[in-house]
Formats: sequence, structure tokens, C-alpha cells
Amino acid sequence: MTYPRLGRGERALFNPAFMGLVCARTVREHRVHNERCPLAIAVTAAVMALQPGIRAVLPKTTSASVAKWVEDNEEIRIMMAANTTALAPVVRAGLLFATQTGVLTAHPDATVSLATPRAIPAQPRGEAPIALAIQKAAGMFGRWLPTAGSTSTTLTLLGVRP
Repeated sequence: MTYPRLGRGERALFNPAFMGLVCARTVREHRVHNERCPLAIAVTAAVMALQPGIRAVLPKTTSASVAKWVEDNEEIRIMMAANTTALAPVVRAGLLFATQTGVLTAHPDATVSLATPRAIPAQPRGEAPIALAIQKAAGMFGRWLPTAGSTSTTLTLLGVRP
């Protein structure tokens, strides 16, 4: 498998600090459901947010059915199967960075939470349109994925094994 050459700006998106921010954005928005976000949801949401093909078919609102969205967009499962193995280590490095710097707190029950409620601003910031799009998508996934049911149900719908 060959990967396209990434420009300097695109490579910057894969650094642990940015990935930690993406994960923290997911956790922040997940708080509408629970203060603690399952680790599997944080990783899955970040992996999904990184993929332009998935961001392109995101519904406009979190009231849409996750199951119907996946059914209507079969390519989502294909993209997740093709890209999760490569992207998960990048996301894990971001989670580690976020916990080591005190932005996120990891809990023994495989959940993460914001160390302080104001650790991440309410609205994504930045000048790079791709970075903003990734942060916005990660936030939406944090709010939306839990509406599909349990974590295992959500991961199954997406074709991801925990």
C-alpha cells in the first residue's frame, strides 16, 4: 500500500499535541451524555474525524440516526476498515500526550474525562481549515456516537472491533 505525500501542514495534523486536542474535543462534547467518555469512543471518533471521506458525509445534526447514516453511507465501514489500523496509533499518541499534560484524566474503567471543565474552549480555534474541520467533526462524534446505544453497539455499527 502506498500513501500520498503529505505537505508540511498536513503532517502537522498528525502530531501528538493536535491529536490530543482532537481527543479532548471529543471528550468535551461527550459530556452532554456523561462526564466520562469511553476510551473506545474517544479513539473511534478521532479516527473518524481524521478521514475527509467520513467528514464529507456527516449529517448536519446529531438528531440523525447513526445506524441509518452508516446504512446510507456504506463507504464509512470500508474507510474504517482500511484506515483504523494506520490511524489508531497516531490517536493513541495524542491521548497519551493529553493525559501526560493534564488535559485529560484516564480512569481505571477505560474512560477518560477532561481534567478541568475549561481545559478545551467551547469553540474550536485555529487558522487551518482542515484542523478546524477535524476538531468540529470530533466534537460532533463525541455528542452523536453515544446516541446509537452502548459502546459495543456503536463500534459494531461502524465495523470496528473493540
